[in-house]
Amino acid sequence: MLKRRTIVLLTFLMFIVPLACFAADEEGQPAPRFHAKTLSGENFTNDSTKGKVVLLQFWTTWCPYCKEEQPLVDAIDKELAPKGVVVLAINVAESKKKVKQYLQQTPRSCRVVLTEDTNLAAMYQANAYPIYIVIDRDGRIAAEQRGSGGERSLRRMLSKAGIEPEE
Repeated sequence: MLKRRTIVLLTFLMFIVPLACFAADEEGQPAPRFHAKTLSGENFTNDSTKGKVVLLQFWTTWCPYCKEEQPLVDAIDKELAPKGVVVLAINVAESKKKVKQYLQQTPRSCRVVLTEDTNLAAMYQANAYPIYIVIDRDGRIAAEQRGSGGERSLRRMLSKAGIEPEE
């Protein structure tokens, strides 16, 4: 019985370990081709954001960490828009009605995108929240973070795309 378990384990490792080695870190890779339409009707694609830094925040209305970091993300949007930063807050898998009700109670100043109006949530396998992705001016993934990390973490991610803090 022990030999059989060992053989099964070795066979499993023989297939899984190589896959893990090829599972490359997305940082530095070209961002997948995307389209996103905001609640206000603005359209964004890889082509329309070329030359800009894009911060994607994947969030939900029920996520306490998303709600906690919402003012931070909105402030970064306001502060860094003049430097060519586009912030898109992608709500994942919730109805337009639910999101609009939430936004009436807890307004956002950055651009909000619904899952139905983009292919981004599927591309980045958004299934835990928040998730942050930074795309640099050349359309490459500069940084990725799954989970909240606060202001310092978001600014560090943005610095990887060439957005330096004001002195």
